[in-house]
Amino acid sequence: MNQQEQLQQAHYNRIFHAYEAHYDDACSQRYRERFFFKPMFRGVALGNVEALDAMCGGGSATGYLLTQGARVTGLDISEAAVELYRRRWPQCRAIRSSVLSSGFPNNAFGCVAIIGGLHHLHPEVPAALQEIHRILKPGGILCFVEPHQGSLPDRVRRRWYPRDPLFERNERAIDLEAIKSLFSDRFLFRQEKYGGSIAYLFVLNSLVLRIPLGLKHWYTPLLLAIEATLSPLLGKQFSCFTLCQWEKR
Repeated sequence: MNQQEQLQQAHYNRIFHAYEAHYDDACSQRYRERFFFKPMFRGVALGNVEALDAMCGGGSATGYLLTQGARVTGLDISEAAVELYRRRWPQCRAIRSSVLSSGFPNNAFGCVAIIGGLHHLHPEVPAALQEIHRILKPGGILCFVEPHQGSLPDRVRRRWYPRDPLFERNERAIDLEAIKSLFSDRFLFRQEKYGGSIAYLFVLNSLVLRIPLGLKHWYTPLLLAIEATLSPLLGKQFSCFTLCQWEKR
């Protein structure tokens, strides 16, 4: 691990329990399944596929991948995350390693999933994508969801992140157009969607907004319904995240 990854590892270990409590409660699970996983993996055949839940934390994508018949491996640099992953998903492999140098052989996976991990890696996002390209089989699919640069929510993030101890200094939204330009000869860009509004903020990101966990179940059904109505209308400029499928050439 490089120095920045060591800082991220220590940072995540410090906030791990609060992070998992807010991002993996029943309300956040409902949000991810509806607004991340179903559109993110739409059209991807996962039955009997070797899939990697990269930068997995406690395995937010693993449960969905298993329901689709995939054989799943979790990868994370955090000891606390890997320990929880092994307890939660004993049927899966869990590897503590860097996504920049995973140690997996070439062409090991048919699918790699990343849920909000790339924006923790600056300035190493291209290096991470190069490694993911290496371990994907030809025709394999990278599915990811990340905050993206250039939106109104990103302008707020750029002011918020440096002032909030929940974020490391290198965290920032990904420049999707820049990385697409770098990897246009190595990936086919199969899908690119934008989403995230009121439920993304108040349900999924309750930790960032310091919302007590006990309040979430009262407002989650209403906010999920509002977001389902708003998301198709927002477009790139007003959405909180981008959701992509890339196919290895």
